[in-house]
Amino acid sequence: MSSHGTIERRAPRRTTGIPPAPATSRPKPPHKGRLSRLLSRSAVQALLLFVALVWITPLAGLFLSSMRSERDNASDGWWNALTDPSQLSLDNYSALLKDSGIATAFGNTVLISLPTTLLVVGIAALAGYAFAWLEFPGRDGIFLVVVGLLVVPVQIGLLPVAKLFGAVGLFGTIPGVVLFHVAYGLPFAVFLLRNYFAEIPREMLEAARMDGGTEWRIFSRLVLPLGRPAIASLAIFQFLWVWNDMLVALLFADSESQPLTVALQSQMRQFGSNIGVLAPGAFLSLVVPLIVFFAFQRHFVQGVMAGSVK
Repeated sequence: MSSHGTIERRAPRRTTGIPPAPATSRPKPPHKGRLSRLLSRSAVQALLLFVALVWITPLAGLFLSSMRSERDNASDGWWNALTDPSQLSLDNYSALLKDSGIATAFGNTVLISLPTTLLVVGIAALAGYAFAWLEFPGRDGIFLVVVGLLVVPVQIGLLPVAKLFGAVGLFGTIPGVVLFHVAYGLPFAVFLLRNYFAEIPREMLEAARMDGGTEWRIFSRLVLPLGRPAIASLAIFQFLWVWNDMLVALLFADSESQPLTVALQSQMRQFGSNIGVLAPGAFLSLVVPLIVFFAFQRHFVQGVMAGSVK
């Protein structure tokens, strides 16, 4: 307060308007980030390599055992062939293929697996398109019945279907085995393809109909090419299931129509632990699914990843 009785106001302190700089942490050296990424990538690659070795080792052991003589297999382990390649020969495969029973069983396996796969994929593709894009009475109810059949175990249908096939003359034949596999493979196949086809944009199908395309033309020229990954994945799974099946074939196939799995099982009963017979037969039954898988690997990966990325 001044001597004249007035209050003296002080001018406000000027500020620059620039906030104080926040405390910054020291930047990490760039080589540390690259080193951590390299270590994490190396750890993942080492883990994948370990898993691959775990899966490949039994296959390699089976292959080497199938090319060694019975005396060599009885005296030491299969890994000795890595240091002594003179033990390896194709004599076991030559003797196995000369066996008429094994050759016939291999042909029966092909005659069962290929028609089953083609029928399941073809019928499921037609049904999946109908359930996804066609309007007809009872569509949702019928699809629920198809989905409900997924929970029915195969063991429940063995006895009644065996009686039915015996009455109509299909028991003990290759067509009987094929029909059984088709019946039990269709519910999952229809469910899979219907859900995949339903993801196709409706505008694409409507544009095709406006251009005058019939339902069959739309299905064959548009839906099937777009659904190739899912169809390829389904075909691989179905082929592997039927090729490796022994339960259905053991019951529904006789001695003339038995596949390779049943023939090897009977060989095991006759020859016991004769690795010279069982090892080449087991590898022969294994090599065909491997060839099929690696031939369609690209489509299989696309089918598995379909729908995960929009």
